[in-house]
Amino acid sequence: MKATGIVRRIDDLGRVVIPKEIRRTHRIGEGCPLEIFTNREGEVIFKKYSPIGELSDFAASYAEALSKTAGFPVCITDKDNIIAVSGVPKRELTEKRVSHELENIMNEKTQFIKRDTDGKEVTVADGSEKYFAKVVVPIISEGDSIGSVVMFSDGSGSMGEVETKLAQSAAGFLGKQMEN
Repeated sequence: MKATGIVRRIDDLGRVVIPKEIRRTHRIGEGCPLEIFTNREGEVIFKKYSPIGELSDFAASYAEALSKTAGFPVCITDKDNIIAVSGVPKRELTEKRVSHELENIMNEKTQFIKRDTDGKEVTVADGSEKYFAKVVVPIISEGDSIGSVVMFSDGSGSMGEVETKLAQSAAGFLGKQMEN
């Protein structure tokens, strides 16, 4: 664990302020759920909670089935990272941070569908210009965006209504799984 050199005191209500620099670096916003646990050395650890991350094995199987059915690479993300990939080598994208464009789509709870006439490009992973989203559907659970289903390519190929419906169905199903 990297020391930051920042010391904070706990107030009389048991609260501690996480410094702005750390919140910005780790994309921790107001209302962001955090897991709090300790280790054997007595350290208290705060970790961003990813509800969709708890379904990572299931999400990987779903991504694989979806990719085979659609014939395009698929990834399933939580709000910050790609948690499941199929159709491309997993090491290229698994656990990579999602791009800012993809994060904005999830935050706005809107869908993105790349049209051939549309010049807008949405990269899948932060800092990677190799894979571009063709369809992005946020995973909504109890009114909150908790991740996304992304169908993408390396720049070639176009997707139609069938692929969009498949992504919508997957996102809807994963969202319902989180509510149960």
